[in-house]
Amino acid sequence: MSRLQRFRRDTFASLANPNYRLYFAGQSTSMVGTWMQAIAQSFLVFQITDSGTDVGFIVALQTLPVMLLGPYGGVVADRVDKRRLTIALQCLMGIQALVLGLLTVTHVVKLWEIGVLAVVLGLNNTFENPARQSFILEMVGPGHLRNAVTLNTVMVNVARAIGPAAAGLIINAGGTGVCFLINAGSFVAVVASLMAMDVSALSPSTPTPRRRGQLVEGLRYVRSEVGLAVPLLMMAIVGCLTYEFQVTLPVVAARAFHGGSRTYGFMTAAMGVGAIIGGLYAAARGRTGLATLVRSSVVFGVLLALAAVAPNLWLELLALAAVGAASVTFISKGNSTLQLAAKPQMRGRVMSLWAVAFLGSTPIGGPVAGAVAEHVGARWGLGLGALACAVAAALGAAALRKVRVASVVMTSEAVDSEEGPVMEAAR
Repeated sequence: MSRLQRFRRDTFASLANPNYRLYFAGQSTSMVGTWMQAIAQSFLVFQITDSGTDVGFIVALQTLPVMLLGPYGGVVADRVDKRRLTIALQCLMGIQALVLGLLTVTHVVKLWEIGVLAVVLGLNNTFENPARQSFILEMVGPGHLRNAVTLNTVMVNVARAIGPAAAGLIINAGGTGVCFLINAGSFVAVVASLMAMDVSALSPSTPTPRRRGQLVEGLRYVRSEVGLAVPLLMMAIVGCLTYEFQVTLPVVAARAFHGGSRTYGFMTAAMGVGAIIGGLYAAARGRTGLATLVRSSVVFGVLLALAAVAPNLWLELLALAAVGAASVTFISKGNSTLQLAAKPQMRGRVMSLWAVAFLGSTPIGGPVAGAVAEHVGARWGLGLGALACAVAAALGAAALRKVRVASVVMTSEAVDSEEGPVMEAAR
């Protein structure tokens, strides 16, 4: 087998699993629709209010439930069959998109209705995200988990490139409401893929019996495990201040490079291309664990710092392509590390905290990153993200050092306890 053939086999290893292949196909369709709805929703709000603040307010409403109720979503995911819960919530998300689409195409939609539906979608995400994330391991097993998670991240970035472009064309031709209706239809694909799976080939975790105190139990479990608490804290820092590109890049495009929407489009496209290439490479090769996550955070921060100081647009685009690759690597390694380290009966709660760290931090990090880019300097918005990566890497490195020191001490004590009786007998 040639090197290219081995690379292709390793890159798409998890797609050899029929159930994951169904899941991947359904999610690919749905993700494009999700990005179309995100773009159309922001455009619709701006059409109605002519206010960027209102656009940000609706986005905050959509992410706020994840921040407030995310841990409880993980409790529910651990109590029930994850596949069935995902099917039910995907159906509700399709209904939400359908209602928004019908209100829009009939020209009766109001801002408060968009806000209410954004909260409904956020509540769905609160419970659907941990169930879907932890369900991946039940499909592919621990051997292919990292590969499956990475391919899933690549799929999201491909959808991020296709969805907004398609939304722009459809909004120009038929209006924002058509985007919502298309997204509603896309949920048929993902629900059908989940229902068509061979259930006998899955390895579901045993549902946790319902009892009081399970939320606190999950938080205590994460706090007691260094391999879970530290990656989650690293993701919270990076997720809050680094992954705010939708806020920082428009300001960099306008203030640092004196461009407009076209420049911003080039910058986001460069990140998307880098994310796809880097993700495919990470899918074929890579490791999990805290040490790997620390290295990924260092690389991510260095590349962001280079993007922050790039003297011209061409170098900026090259730097952002590398940043896109590093961002996918950091996410996939962090996600896989947590899932493999968590106990099966705790996995839903652990992944709900991952969603809180990554998605739920947007209402906090977005305004902070925007204020820094607006008032301190456009490039400082990216610099803040680089600093967050450095802080996260330092935190992870310190935790690793403590674990290694504790391991050496325990080994030394074990040797001493074994040698003691031997020396005594010799004397």
